[in-house]
Amino acid sequence: MKIKKRWYALFTVPLMIMFAIVVVIPFCTGIGYSFVAWNGLAKSEKVFVGFDNYIRLFSDTQFLTSIMRTTVFTLITVVIVNLLALAFSLLVTTKLRVRNAARTMLFLPYLIGGLILGYIWRYVLGEAMSSLSEMTGMTNIFFNWLTDKNFAFYAMIVVATWQMAGYMMIVYIAGLESISDDVLEAARVDGASFFRTLIHVKLPLLMSSITICLFLTLSNCFKIYDVNVSLTGGGPNNTTEMVSMNLFNEIFTKSNFGYGQAKAILFFVIIGIITLLQVKVTKDREVEV
Repeated sequence: MKIKKRWYALFTVPLMIMFAIVVVIPFCTGIGYSFVAWNGLAKSEKVFVGFDNYIRLFSDTQFLTSIMRTTVFTLITVVIVNLLALAFSLLVTTKLRVRNAARTMLFLPYLIGGLILGYIWRYVLGEAMSSLSEMTGMTNIFFNWLTDKNFAFYAMIVVATWQMAGYMMIVYIAGLESISDDVLEAARVDGASFFRTLIHVKLPLLMSSITICLFLTLSNCFKIYDVNVSLTGGGPNNTTEMVSMNLFNEIFTKSNFGYGQAKAILFFVIIGIITLLQVKVTKDREVEV
């Protein structure tokens, strides 16, 4: 028994130390910095301001607007991503001849880094669309999406969906393939249609996969930064600036390190509450066979 504990400690203690160094200590340090006014330079003075940074947050219209914008973006993207991912998973788990190739093609966008992905779509939705507009004269259909504040927001949703749907598809495929054939056969024998089987059999048994996918898409969408930077840069006129970009600009562009940390802590609390509620609600609906 002692030998097992030693082996357990050998593999877990180094990981716990690394976790503490990389996550726990910086997080606790960040909480401390949120109570000071500091420009982030090592030799500059840190002035303790108490809760002034947190009070200031609620009068920062740009930050509050970015939270609302990010929330709307997240809600729309989470719904679209999960619906598409579920549809893709249902498609590629059929007897389709090209299902393996389809899985590969649908998963590939996730392998492209967010920055590269944003620049690719920046060309497609910007220069390529403008060129099509000039060639066809169809200015109502083909135009630079990224210069229009409404369409730039939709562009963010399109790119995020294109990137994440394939990965969530893999999670749903794993869930679908774990459903017993006997259960599905019993539904067919009872005369259940495809949609009845999906709603009353597959979806209840997929709740564990839905819990995982909702958690991942919620956290990824709330924290999105790389695509935001490379695709729109927050423009036009900060109309697509998400919370992560607002935090980055506050700390590294405006050099308001303490105030930026206060924003980050509040943002962390918001994400934590939302994701915990989501996990609690969906886990309560999980069923076992």
